[in-house]
Amino acid sequence: MTSLPGRADVVIIGAGHNGLVSAILLARAGLDVVVLEADAVLGGATRTEHPFRKVPGLGQSTGSYLLGLMPPELLRTLGVDLPVLRRDPHYFLPTPGPAGSPYLLFGRDREAVRQQLEKFFSARDAAADEALAVEIGALRADLAPAWLAEPAGVEEIADRYIRPQLQSTFLDLVRGSVADYLARFGFRSELLMSMYAVTDGLSGLTAGPDDPGTGHNFLVHNMCRLPGSDGTWLIAEGGMGTVARVFADAARSAGARLYTRAEVTAVTVAGGAATGVVLADGRSVQARVVLGSCDPYRLMSLVPAGTLPAELTDRMAAVRRTGTTLKVNLALRDLPRFSCLPAGAPSPFGSTIHLLPGAGESPMGALRSMWAQVRAGRLPAEPTVEWYLHTTVDPSLRDPAGHHSSALFVQSVPYQPVGSSWDAELPGYVDRLLAICDRYAPGTSELVADVFPLTPPGIEKHFGITGGHIHHVDNTVAFDRRMPYFTGLDGLYAGSAGTHPAGSVIGAAGHNAAVRVLADLGVR
Repeated sequence: MTSLPGRADVVIIGAGHNGLVSAILLARAGLDVVVLEADAVLGGATRTEHPFRKVPGLGQSTGSYLLGLMPPELLRTLGVDLPVLRRDPHYFLPTPGPAGSPYLLFGRDREAVRQQLEKFFSARDAAADEALAVEIGALRADLAPAWLAEPAGVEEIADRYIRPQLQSTFLDLVRGSVADYLARFGFRSELLMSMYAVTDGLSGLTAGPDDPGTGHNFLVHNMCRLPGSDGTWLIAEGGMGTVARVFADAARSAGARLYTRAEVTAVTVAGGAATGVVLADGRSVQARVVLGSCDPYRLMSLVPAGTLPAELTDRMAAVRRTGTTLKVNLALRDLPRFSCLPAGAPSPFGSTIHLLPGAGESPMGALRSMWAQVRAGRLPAEPTVEWYLHTTVDPSLRDPAGHHSSALFVQSVPYQPVGSSWDAELPGYVDRLLAICDRYAPGTSELVADVFPLTPPGIEKHFGITGGHIHHVDNTVAFDRRMPYFTGLDGLYAGSAGTHPAGSVIGAAGHNAAVRVLADLGVR
């Protein structure tokens, strides 16, 4: 059994990327920091694994797939460099059919994008796409400073950060639905609208396209500001575990002590303040501060009943949701071939590949139908799928036999199928998803060497996230309505994806929670 210190200034529960960011900043300020991770590996859902039993040498990012939303100012503050790879193209929207069928390959060449939009869709769609990009770019620039500050209400953030001519747009977007926001731009093609609605508005949510707050999720997913990204998402070289490794190395260099296989089962409270933690094996660590980098519901479950403010527990209970994301990680023997792409087209791999229902009818209607099925507890016959295959851009993940790692990121599914179970339904549903892939890239299912699927309960078990919700708290919940950094119990703080600014691999929560702890302790 690894020896633990009996006392520290700060104990951090969980070594996800936010917890590691907090550890770096708190240790550099001279505090004695201990990080306790229940799992055998660091990083939480920001990890690279080798999950395929039949292809054990193939690497895969099993939780988060891309790096996009981390503020560049945070990386400068931390003094770290993350090796990232630009995706160009970054979006691929195929349609089923032979070469010459409509498709889009979005890359850094905006003129080429405009030409594709006009050729396969319409000049009106090209104009709408450009107007959307301009407006979101302005909102992205304005909102950026708010992410590294204490959360405020929607109106206060609008007044403080957003240029006057966009304030009403910002308020409507954050409070409203992604469907209403996209409708403002006059797209003729519902397929384009549904692509944007899914990848930015619905990703990771327990919500449908017309639900309030999906506009906030859309804005969150467009906050990509890393150097060279041009507003797009990047690949972390070596998989997302590289992010955790770089941060963990920096935390150790600052003096923080990191422990794995150290599950915290209780936060001790005495005299109206948190005083430390107790582990599953009976060990304990006393501390001036306990900082939860685990999800908020996990953190609240560790505290004796009645010690947190009722206003907080009631508010967090009201926004609690189970996850609706299915991740199907794939080991492929070779690259799929998309039938719609003509000879000589750029490689679509590395991009987010959008497989959307309703291509021949009403795509937005298909999204609404899909969400109605999920709300009824049924597995949708035509789910939306984001398909990833990063090993052409990052060959370091490939095994000696040359396999490719891939993933189907499925939105949305019920947490549990009504009247059945995931154990009963999963094999057949994976076959259904591969059949959808075959529709766009015939023969894909025959390339599958192994599968590592994670249902919402599987995500809960594998990553230790309550309810299997990848954002901890639904991103329909914005700013000061999320879990606060200071919980209201002296000495107890939260700093995970469930706090401001949002769920994803951002790191701002870890930074902001650490800043709050240092301020409350009077440490410069």
